[in-house]
Parts: sequence; structure tokens; C-alpha cells
Amino acid sequence: MLSENLFLLTLHPDFSILMGRLMGIDYGQKRVGIAVTDPGQMIASGLTTVGSHEVFIFIQEYLDKEKVDAFIVGLPKQMNNQPSESAGFVESFVKGLSRKFPGIPIHMVDERFTSKMAVRAMIDGGLKKKQRQNKALVDSISAAIILQSYMESNNFQ
Repeated sequence: MLSENLFLLTLHPDFSILMGRLMGIDYGQKRVGIAVTDPGQMIASGLTTVGSHEVFIFIQEYLDKEKVDAFIVGLPKQMNNQPSESAGFVESFVKGLSRKFPGIPIHMVDERFTSKMAVRAMIDGGLKKKQRQNKALVDSISAAIILQSYMESNNFQ
């Protein structure tokens, strides 16, 4: 058994050949925060923020360069666990995502408090108030938090 594992490592020294990344998405009507994992699916990092009207183009260009095993999309909910008003926009986006990229599974994650957690992370990271007001940065950090939450709830680490 051990020799079989060593053989596999010899054949595939780059684990990115074996698995793709996970992509976290914080969808908003104006902007979409995007985060990805490393190829080993161990660490979630904010990647960028794109306009909602260009998100499918961005994802396609990313998929042309990198393998993605799943999309993790934040689902906005109210405090009573009911979908928020913006949940309809997210559901519409998810339908488009599944049509455009049918071979990639989509998982939904409760995104309550991710924006507040992102701002807290920025404060803890020492960013100045002016930098913390950058909504695009907040969105990409929120996407990373959504992705990290999914990974933790599914015992990825």
C-alpha cells in the first residue's frame, strides 16, 4: 500500500493535477467578490471583485487557466433564517451559473455576517479607515469567508 502511494506521488508531484480549486462567490447586484482556494484546497484567499455584469466572462477566463472543482455561493438570509430580499438575485445568478458551467457543482452557504466579519478582519489586519471603506475589498474578503466557512463545515482541513 505504501509503495502504491509513493508511486502516485512520483507520477504526480504537482497535486494541482489531481484536484482543482474551489471558487467562492459573494454575489451582489453591482459587484461580485471572488475568492479561490489553492490547488490543494487548503487555504481560501480573496482573488478580486468584478462587476456583476461581467462575472460570467471573468469566470470563463479563469476556468480557461485553472481547474475549478466547485462554486461556493453565498446565500443571503435574514436573522430568522428566511431568505433575504436579495436572495432572488442570487438564485437567478446561480441558475445562470449552472447553465453556463453545467459540469461544475454549486454549493450554497449562509452568508450572514460575512461583510461584518470582513471589516473586522480588515481592522485586525491594521487597515486604515479609508481602506476599510473600499467595498470591492470587503466583497472579495467576504467571498473568502464564505469559501472558508464551506471548507470548515465540510471538514476540508
